[in-house]
Amino acid sequence: MRKCRTVGHDDLLVLSVTVGSLIGVSRYRLQPSPGQERALLEHCAHARFVWNLAVEQHAHWKAGRASAPGFAEQCRQLTEARAAFGWLGAGSIIVQQQALKDFAQAMANFFGKTHRRPTWRRRGRNEGFRIVAVKAGEVRRLSRRVGEVRVPKIGWVRFRWSRAVPEGVRSYRVTRDALGHWHVAFAVIPAPIPAPGTGAVVGVDRGVRVAAALSTGELLTVPALREAERTRLRRLLRKLAKAKLGSNRRGRVKQAIGRLRARESDRRKGWVEKTSTDLACRFDVIAVEDLKIAAMTRSAKGGMQAPGRNVQQKAGLNRGILANGWGALVKRLEEKAPSRVRKVNPRYTSQTCNSCVHRAAESRESQSRFRCVACGWRDNADVNAAKNVRDTAAGHAVAARGGLPLDEPANRDPQRDLFLVE
Repeated sequence: MRKCRTVGHDDLLVLSVTVGSLIGVSRYRLQPSPGQERALLEHCAHARFVWNLAVEQHAHWKAGRASAPGFAEQCRQLTEARAAFGWLGAGSIIVQQQALKDFAQAMANFFGKTHRRPTWRRRGRNEGFRIVAVKAGEVRRLSRRVGEVRVPKIGWVRFRWSRAVPEGVRSYRVTRDALGHWHVAFAVIPAPIPAPGTGAVVGVDRGVRVAAALSTGELLTVPALREAERTRLRRLLRKLAKAKLGSNRRGRVKQAIGRLRARESDRRKGWVEKTSTDLACRFDVIAVEDLKIAAMTRSAKGGMQAPGRNVQQKAGLNRGILANGWGALVKRLEEKAPSRVRKVNPRYTSQTCNSCVHRAAESRESQSRFRCVACGWRDNADVNAAKNVRDTAAGHAVAARGGLPLDEPANRDPQRDLFLVE
């Protein structure tokens, strides 16, 4: 049987701010000493300070004024600031310039309408910095499980050698998560997973109760927080509501909540990576519904003139959709199996019988049960929808049988009487 390497959630994808192309990163756990950790935090502080200065400059721009300074002008201003302030000049010029480069790319993404406008960075949240122009020999292996990387102004910092570091590393990013763990991510160009060549096609139906139902009958769920962890999270949220703003107790509670949130996020990322790798290894074609997740998770609260209805129920549904990683799963599938992911129209996939192609809303008896009112076919509702997605992608327009609204064409057998000539 063909073996396929399972990619962990540390094998992530980011947008390279250097060339604007999709670059993969392999992440490893850093093991800095206490002194090195203080130096890493100072690098993060310098990157955050420079970023916030760039945000402030662009915040003062108004229509009719001269344009805000670009990356080149900001680099010249940074050189003057480093000469004027010794604490800033003691830091790494690479860290500070790359923070400006990240901001320039964030503004380009904003004007390209793919991301929101960049905002202020806060201490303790999304800490990190990027190093470029990495030379050969600045990443080396010490033993079977230990490697080290050279960080400017700090020196050699050890990391856990959990797998081989890709060759040709030219840049890396150091980050600190909500748990207080440090990681180093080396940028490389990822290789797609080859197709098995069996011609197998699978349909994937994404849901809230079941994260992903496959046309093979498999029901996949995201590993969430355990019951004891959810109880502790609720207790911590109650403590946070009662804690005084700015107090040390509030800071400790927020840190404990962050650790639980990070644990939940790591489990979701790991599930997405393992599931997407498994599907890319087993099937030649992967069919998914073409869902507009951003529109589906939009708030229903409305405004003062037209307040929304069922706001709390809609908010719960939004949390369920986001917690199941709908978008992340399809994104990683497209990255690991390029040109092998098919997106189909999601209309009526949950109301159409996969056996007799009869469509009726009454056939879906509940969230999990499907019984066709025409032929009596019984199946799991999500699996039945996944089979319809699979057949539609394979060229059988199952979801369109029985006619579509708005006078769209329907797949019907030719009527014999129309061709009879008297």
